[in-house]
Amino acid sequence: MEVLSGEIMQTMTRLLVGMILAIGVSIPLAVAQETGKPKRVGYVVYGASGQRGHLEQAFLEGMRDQGYVEGKNLIVERLYAESDSGRLRQGAGVLAALKLNAIVTTCTPSTKAIKDATAVTGTPVLMAAVSDPVRQGLIASLPRPGGNVSGRASQGEEVLPKMLELLTTVLPNAGSVGVLYNTNNPVHPHLWTALRDLGSSRGVKFVRIDVSGRGDLPAAFERMAGQRVRALLVLSDDPMTFTRRTEVAGLAQKYRIAAIYGVSEFVEQGGLMSYGENYASSYRGVAAYVSRVLSGARPADLPVEQPTKFELVVNVRSAKALGLTFPQSLLLRADRVIE
Repeated sequence: MEVLSGEIMQTMTRLLVGMILAIGVSIPLAVAQETGKPKRVGYVVYGASGQRGHLEQAFLEGMRDQGYVEGKNLIVERLYAESDSGRLRQGAGVLAALKLNAIVTTCTPSTKAIKDATAVTGTPVLMAAVSDPVRQGLIASLPRPGGNVSGRASQGEEVLPKMLELLTTVLPNAGSVGVLYNTNNPVHPHLWTALRDLGSSRGVKFVRIDVSGRGDLPAAFERMAGQRVRALLVLSDDPMTFTRRTEVAGLAQKYRIAAIYGVSEFVEQGGLMSYGENYASSYRGVAAYVSRVLSGARPADLPVEQPTKFELVVNVRSAKALGLTFPQSLLLRADRVIE
């Protein structure tokens, strides 16, 4: 077999690194050259780093709790796809080719892309927070995921009744309730069906407000205002709305629409209230899965975990701006009150 010369090898290495950096994957080469062979873990986000940086830090904190510190015994190779599906697919292919010890995915699109890219290599894929991975075909079942994917699953459907109850407590005479629905999100059709069934049983009329991208958001809120929709439920596990959460919360205030969200980050940006899992806790928790895989466990043998604690966060200042008052009983139940 012909052996490649050192010059050719160096050229190939520069080309590979250049391609990786061009699509947003960071590789700390200085660390990689250290002795001791640190573990190499991919971290894939469909959205942008600016809106999810705190979640990456939560993951790194979890890894430190497990004894892995970036720059010492851990290399993290990041891919932020900036909400570009082509960039995501290309980056997923590059990460799969690197033969990492594990890859952490952070939403439905990133998990699908990495699962497809690692179909041949079998690199362990660990989800930080993904809704209904069984229905989406990402795993076989929660207790026995099979294949190379495991981790943590969200419970977007399970929190819908409570979200509706909280919203109608604050705005009892809302009439119809708008639902911000991303037509490109594979999870939303099932959540919409669950909501319609819930509405039938509780006598609530839901109005589906379709969006297909971030450019549709202003027009979507204008439609709601035109239809006199005063209450809004923003479906969870949606990278697009999560990335644009400041804009979503601002539009709700502008059109005086009382909205409830599935995660507290919206409320921290001026949203009215939220009920759901704590994303940072989920990202911190997936580190335990990574640690087990790095110690030799197979994802196929690791049951997928679901959140057991949900938090209620309310923003009193936003309520006042909408002319609303949170009942004292609700304030006492809140896990966090933003004044």
